[in-house]
Amino acid sequence: MTLEHSRIARPSATAALVVAVLLAHAAAANAEKVTVLSSNGFKAAMQDLAPQFEKATGHELAIGYSVSAELKRRIDGGEAFDLLVITPAQMDALIKSGRIVAGTRAPLARAGMALAVRRGAPKPDIHTVDALKSTLAATKSIAFAKEGTGGVFLMGLLKRFGMVEQMTPKFKPTTTGDEVSQAVARGEAELGVLPLSEILPVPGVEVAGTFPAEVQEYAVMVGGVSATATHAAAAKALLDFLAAPAAVPVIEKRGMERPPR
Repeated sequence: MTLEHSRIARPSATAALVVAVLLAHAAAANAEKVTVLSSNGFKAAMQDLAPQFEKATGHELAIGYSVSAELKRRIDGGEAFDLLVITPAQMDALIKSGRIVAGTRAPLARAGMALAVRRGAPKPDIHTVDALKSTLAATKSIAFAKEGTGGVFLMGLLKRFGMVEQMTPKFKPTTTGDEVSQAVARGEAELGVLPLSEILPVPGVEVAGTFPAEVQEYAVMVGGVSATATHAAAAKALLDFLAAPAAVPVIEKRGMERPPR
C-alpha cells in the first residue's frame, strides 16, 4: 500500500474503530441475541467477522447457513430472523414481499466462480475458454449444488457451450456447497464448481483455478434487516459492521471482494 493510500484509508479505519467502541458502550447494558440467516457464500467471512462484532458490542449472534434458495423458502414459510445475507435476486423478492426493509439492503461481497479438486490432485487447465471446454469434456465427474450459485452458473455455462447432453452423465448434484466439497475431498467427484470463497476454507480440497474472464460470473452477497426483526437496531449495527471499510481485509482474505457500486 502506498503512503497516499495509507493516508486515505486511515480515517475510514479510525472511524470504524470509533463506531465499534461506541457500539460496545451502548450495548453493554442492553446485549441482545441477534438471529442471522446467511448464504454459504458469505460463511467464511461471517465466521471471522461475527466474533469481532460480538466482542465490540456485547451482542450474541445466532447464525444459520444454507444456500440462498433454501433460506428464502424458510423465510417464506414464516421462519423468524433479524438479519439476512443472501443473493440479490432472492433479497429483492423478499423486499417486494415486505419481509425485508428495503432501505437496509446493502451489498457486502462477491466471489468469482472456481473449480475445486481433491487436495494434491493434478490441477486441470482452465486458463482459456478452449482449455476449459477440453477439461470439462475430459472429466469423469463434476459436483455442484443444484440450487446454489455454482450450480446455476455451471448449467448456464454448459448451455452456452452446447455441452449439457454430453456432461449430464457426469453430474454429481448436491444440495449444498459443503456437500460439493465433501464429494470432491472423498474422491466421489473429480471436479466441483463453487464460489472461490467456499473452496478456500475446506481442508480436503484446493482451488484448481477460477474461470476465464470471458465466462466468469460472481456470487454476490447482500444484506438486509427483517421487517419483523425482534432486534432491528442490533441487526442494523451488524449490517453496518459487515459493510464497513474495516471488514474489507477479512472479506478479501476469504476469496471475496466488495461488489462494484
